[in-house]
Amino acid sequence: MYYTAEEVRETVLGIIEQLAPEPTRFDPAKNLHLVDDLGFHSLALLELAFAIEDDFDLPPIDEETGRSIQTTERVLEYVIGQLTAQEQLVSS
Repeated sequence: MYYTAEEVRETVLGIIEQLAPEPTRFDPAKNLHLVDDLGFHSLALLELAFAIEDDFDLPPIDEETGRSIQTTERVLEYVIGQLTAQEQLVSS
């Protein structure tokens, strides 16, 4: 399947908002810290990773990469990077 960057953004931010332990603090216009701003804990972060992997058919995120993804913007960058590498991201 092919995705535009805007589709990826909408989908990823929707998943984050849906799974955030503190969704009332979610603001798609801001680069939020997953733990500090949205209340994600280790189990919720795993659930988020699995949901994103499933939704975009991505390979599992390794532990080191997972630890480096701490903000909503980093989640988006990771997914876009993976889709670009798999040649599944298209222009507009």
